[in-house]
Amino acid sequence: MTDPSTSTWPARRWWTLGVLGLAQLMVALDATVINIALPWAQRDLAFSVGDRQWLVTSYALAFGSLLLIGGRLSDLWGRRAALLVGLAGFAGASALGGVAHSFSMLVTARALQGVFGALLAPAALAAVTTTFRDPKERATAFSIYGAIGASGAALGLLLGGALTQWASWRWCLLINLIFAGVAFVGTLTLVEGGRVDRRPRLDVLGTVIGSTGLFFLVYGVAHAVTASWGDESSWGSLVLGVALLALFSYWQVRSRHPLVPPRLLNRTRGGSLLALFITNAGIFAVSLFLAYYLQNTLGYSPLRTGVYFLPLVGALAFSVSLASARLLALSGPRPLVPVGMVLGMLGMILFTKLTPSPDYVGHVLPGLVVTGLGLGLIFAPATASATSGIRREDAGAASALVNTSLQVGGSIGLAFLNTIAVTATARALAATGAGVPTRATVATLHGNAVAFWWAAGLFGVGAVVTFLILPTGVPELEGDLVPLL
Repeated sequence: MTDPSTSTWPARRWWTLGVLGLAQLMVALDATVINIALPWAQRDLAFSVGDRQWLVTSYALAFGSLLLIGGRLSDLWGRRAALLVGLAGFAGASALGGVAHSFSMLVTARALQGVFGALLAPAALAAVTTTFRDPKERATAFSIYGAIGASGAALGLLLGGALTQWASWRWCLLINLIFAGVAFVGTLTLVEGGRVDRRPRLDVLGTVIGSTGLFFLVYGVAHAVTASWGDESSWGSLVLGVALLALFSYWQVRSRHPLVPPRLLNRTRGGSLLALFITNAGIFAVSLFLAYYLQNTLGYSPLRTGVYFLPLVGALAFSVSLASARLLALSGPRPLVPVGMVLGMLGMILFTKLTPSPDYVGHVLPGLVVTGLGLGLIFAPATASATSGIRREDAGAASALVNTSLQVGGSIGLAFLNTIAVTATARALAATGAGVPTRATVATLHGNAVAFWWAAGLFGVGAVVTFLILPTGVPELEGDLVPLL
């Protein structure tokens, strides 16, 4: 089998990255592309406002709870087989949702998207891990891949707004057939199988415990968004999820074929996973608050709202190309990630100054640019170092840890910051009176500002913690480990 790292056709690796990036973009887009289309879907299929939340939650539940097993299956089957199954399944689920004639059919399709996304996302990242082995090329590849994943939420808002405004909400799902089709052909043509001599066995008990624990953790957090943290279903699910994950950790140390081998857990990987967790916890809620602010407070259309998020993507790409891609292979993640956290904190502070007047350039744009610059310094270095120094048979498991940190961090951050915003808004309304529309708007902005301050605090804590945990310099490699950096 041809080794992609020593191929006589060097461009093959970059075409492979394009295919894997497209698969990652499709998964990242679907976390937000449906959000803008929900009111139109609700009108066509006649489901309640309470049911609407399940179109987001069903995807998050399936995706978050199955990531660990999805990553291990990519180690068992090989990268290409896992990618092909994931792409075909994701496309089928998207087609089912695109032609849905009832709420139950649509929510089933969203859950199936999450199932196959949990197989697709770790397999794509693992394929990047095993394709690029030259330190400079690897730094560039992970910078590009990290930029695609980090900008997926913003691009999803743009794409969702454009498709909903110009075509139909159904195309927010059907568009995946095009993405998946191109990626499927590219995977068949370019991606190596990724099989290893020492193929791991599946830890069945660990799979059940870990997946169930993640399910209850994500469910408890998602339920708290629509109910409350004090609701029995919310805290009961959270307690059960944490207990099962603790049992899962205990079992992994003793299992002969662990789902997450303990050898994967070291200082570099732990600090990187924590950075990804904190960053997604802050940025998921921020994208939601800003989307509501631009549409509900300033009255912008869905398409215009999506376009106004593009500076975030542009700043992120600039940061990745001029900083992460050049410095990562030389310095390692420590000087980059904490600085990115500080920039993220400054971006959140700028968002606390939003006003009811439509001043996009003065109040929204600076925060988007500063935040984008920070994200570029976090996602690529943290993703690269989180998958550095791993054995080839563990690439899928390590990639699953990355995606699990992102997914669980986003879910917890969304619920936590949304609760803070709602509570602060309610208190402001009680103090000023809810009868006057302008007071309601001011109260909402106050609630969002409080949430932005908490998000700034998260990034500030992240800057300190990652500076203390991440080691100085480039991680050292051992034996047959895959040299990512």
